[in-house]
Amino acid sequence: MSQPTVSIVIPNMNGAAYLRACLESVRKQQGVTRVIVVDNASTDGSDAMVKEIIPDAQLIRFETNTGFCGAVNAGIAASMDLDYVILLNNDTVIEPDFTRYLVEAMADENVFSAQARMLSMQDASVIDDAGDLYCALGWAFAYGKGKKDGPRYQKSRRLFSCCAGAAIYRISMLKEIGVFDEAHFAYLEDLDIGWRARLNGYMNIYEPRAVVHHVGSASSGSIYNLFKVRNSSRNSIYVIGKNMPWWQVILNLPLLIPGYLVKTLFFILKGYGKDYIAGIGKGVALSIKGAKEGKKAFKGLKKLPYCLRLQLELWFNLILRLKQPFDR
Repeated sequence: MSQPTVSIVIPNMNGAAYLRACLESVRKQQGVTRVIVVDNASTDGSDAMVKEIIPDAQLIRFETNTGFCGAVNAGIAASMDLDYVILLNNDTVIEPDFTRYLVEAMADENVFSAQARMLSMQDASVIDDAGDLYCALGWAFAYGKGKKDGPRYQKSRRLFSCCAGAAIYRISMLKEIGVFDEAHFAYLEDLDIGWRARLNGYMNIYEPRAVVHHVGSASSGSIYNLFKVRNSSRNSIYVIGKNMPWWQVILNLPLLIPGYLVKTLFFILKGYGKDYIAGIGKGVALSIKGAKEGKKAFKGLKKLPYCLRLQLELWFNLILRLKQPFDR
């Protein structure tokens, strides 16, 4: 059998503090066909590092910030002749054989994407993200975040979706279901694309042997900020509007309403209440616009079995989310 072809796409915007270490770790990888860095109008000289560290890397420059989605879509477009594309945040460092393990995780032809085990850059014994999950409260969350790494996080399993900060995607399926929705700009775009794949009967999985160290919130500047709150609240509504049929929205309302009320109270206490609420309003408007543009992912009864399976996961993941603070 021929060797699978794979690109690593790194979106970058003013990532000078992190990009060098990221590129150095990528340069040492085996089995990488193409390295592509997509620069979103950096002004800190970080784009100049690319050719210095990886001379044969492809550098795509934008004059304006196209967001995470615009950047990775440009990288995916430059990878369409390959088998796989790995998306990698610029504030990461990958361990040896990262690429090999992710490619091996795609052996089942029904797998759309596979995510690496993400560890904290500050403390490698702490989980940053052991797989992205979504629950009936309307909350997306990283399984194991902030917990000590251990056996429970070192087993492969299916995921609701993969964190696009360190994940591999099958190009043939991207051609089928579409790339990242640039209306998201940033935040929850990986939940959306993973959800779309699931509605088409494909799988997203967690590959713990592929290890990446992640700084986190490097591009946006902090855990909570105006940009992140506005975009994440808007997109949290948009992703529901796109991927849930009307009857599923109604079914989940008894949990979605308190879920959003809790989030609203949380951001009021953080000083971002008005921005969170404004984002919700924009998410509703974006959902209506998306429906008019034909972006609804649930179309036809053939997707009903997958939708029902996902609904069961929403309830099961609610239990995981509520017990996560008490996990050891």
